[in-house]
Amino acid sequence: MKKTLFLITMIAVVCIVGRYSWAESAQGTISMDFDLSDHCTNEVVKLWIPYPISNENQTITKVQVSGNYKTSAVYTDNKFQTPMLFAKWEKGASSRILHFSFHVVRKEVIKNNFPSNEAAWSPADYAEYLAPSTWGHCNDDVKKLAEKITNGKKSVLAKAKAIYDWTCENTYRDPKTRGCGSGNVCELLKDPGGKCVDISSVFVALARASGVPSREVFGIRLGKEPVVDITGWQHCWAEFFLPGYGWVPVDPADVRKMMLKHDLKLGDAKINEYRSYFWGGLDPYRVKLAQGRNLILNPPQKGGQINYLMYPFAQVGDKTLDWLDPDTFKYTIAYKHN
Repeated sequence: MKKTLFLITMIAVVCIVGRYSWAESAQGTISMDFDLSDHCTNEVVKLWIPYPISNENQTITKVQVSGNYKTSAVYTDNKFQTPMLFAKWEKGASSRILHFSFHVVRKEVIKNNFPSNEAAWSPADYAEYLAPSTWGHCNDDVKKLAEKITNGKKSVLAKAKAIYDWTCENTYRDPKTRGCGSGNVCELLKDPGGKCVDISSVFVALARASGVPSREVFGIRLGKEPVVDITGWQHCWAEFFLPGYGWVPVDPADVRKMMLKHDLKLGDAKINEYRSYFWGGLDPYRVKLAQGRNLILNPPQKGGQINYLMYPFAQVGDKTLDWLDPDTFKYTIAYKHN
């Protein structure tokens, strides 16, 4: 009888709240191991790794870096202040090994207690998060679509919600997309299929075109088992700035992922729950690694800007290694719950 009453109570709570929910926190150790010994020994080898830092949603401790590199340090880029671990091996090095690990405690994020009135704000203070960038250079097309989506919406919150809903309803997850996608908004307007960087970039581009400060956040997922290989578990989500409230996370990419993973359709009760949850909510099974697009690393890499720093980045002489091919690049990333 008590068990039945408990189940009825839990069902009632779910119905009242109407939101999917994960655990309140997750913690464990992420270990990254690199062996670049097989690459040309007659060239200088440089390695840049996204370097997580503590913030209001995550606490990073027990950082360990070891290896046989010639030099190593933590730097930030000049524009976004994105931290990165840098290591260098000189010509002639026959062995190039690096181990990087850290412990993380990550909180579930729920930011949906929005104010009833929007505070005064100056767009000039958020110009960086309102400006179109090279990955969304088809500005007229983006602007036209954004105006259509937000027609009649006056507030930042109303515009952001309309764009979030449109992104959930009109993009799709394409499992054939390599890695997390390139986030080329101009191509995505023609065919809005991709993965997390693609779908998040669509949201950000449309939000900025509507006067809503927005940005992508780059990270990696945590495992739910005691030990998990997370080498290919990178993930990108988005945030928009609500005046008088702060940065609000949204993850339409995970809504579309759940639809594909569980063969669900728009309007299904479960998808409605996911849409509600990822509007202002993030599960704790992720770590923020970086933010910023079109980066010049520190020290500067050879060649042009890189799209984003979510995967490790390495160059052998002037040649950039394929970070989406960890077997050839020679790296592994593991998560251990502790």
